This record gives sequence, structure tokens and C-alpha cells, in this order.
Amino acid sequence: MIRHILSASLLIAACCSGAIAQSHPPHAVPGELEVDPYIASDANAGAAPIEDPAVFAAFGGEAGIARVVDGLLERVQQDERIEGIFRASDWPRLRRTLIEQFCYLLGGPCHYTGRDMASVHRDHGITTREFNALVENLQDAMDAEGIPFAMQNRLLARLAPMHRDVVTR
Repeated sequence: MIRHILSASLLIAACCSGAIAQSHPPHAVPGELEVDPYIASDANAGAAPIEDPAVFAAFGGEAGIARVVDGLLERVQQDERIEGIFRASDWPRLRRTLIEQFCYLLGGPCHYTGRDMASVHRDHGITTREFNALVENLQDAMDAEGIPFAMQNRLLARLAPMHRDVVTR
């Protein structure tokens, strides 16, 4: 239960690939750097990276992250609760940007080239239930790769605040 609550604040953030741009993220504060959703920027990744190299290592580096993402996307395609959300996705782009986002957030040598989470998800009408289904799939993909629970939670904690930009109904 705690695992699902913590992780339910996670990831669709990273998913889906279509949306209309906006001039700045809805949560921007005056005086803060405003991020252009179409300019490749680590700021669009949604959080600062973890500065503990042990976390990136626990995920098996870039290759391990790619396996987690591949497992996640395979599960999403088979999950009737959410597969429709992703049906029209550009799968190669989605895979690439998820790998970049996770790698960046886990403190790896990657840079995120995707759009900001609010722009990406604005028109998808994602519910909390759908968001939670994606989180479950991510957890299952991390479990399948043998990622220790504590390390999984480090990633989920970075993804959790993105819930506000992803869930729109």
C-alpha cells in the first residue's frame, strides 16, 4: 500500500508523446527560469537529478535503464487499463525520451530532450487510476530487473511531483 502511494506519484509523467506547447509550465513562478517545452533542456525532465552515483549503478547504468523502459513499454502495451492512452504514441521517441529522463534523474550522463510534462500530457485527460496503473507497470519492470526496492523509491520520489502535471481529470 505504501509502495503504491509513494509511487503513484510517479511517472506517466514520462510517457505519452503528443501535445500542444504552451509558453511556460503552469507551475512556473515569476522570476524563475521559464522552460520552453520545445527546447531540449534537462529542466524539462521535471526534477533535479539524484546526486548519489550508487543509485545510477543500482539501475545497471544506461543499459539497465533501457531494459527497465523496455519492460515498462511492453507492459503498457498489454495493459488494457492504459494501452489506449499510448496507442497513437511515437514509440521510438517515447522509448528514447523515457530512457533519457530516467537516466538524467538517476544521475547518469544523459540529457533529456523531451518536452515538459504539462505540455506532453495536457490533452490526454489522464486520471489518477490510469496514472497508478502506469506506476504499477513501472514497478513491475524494475522488479523484473532486480532493482532494489530502496533504489526504486529514489526514482519514484523524483517522479512523484510530476503527478500534478500529468493527471488532468
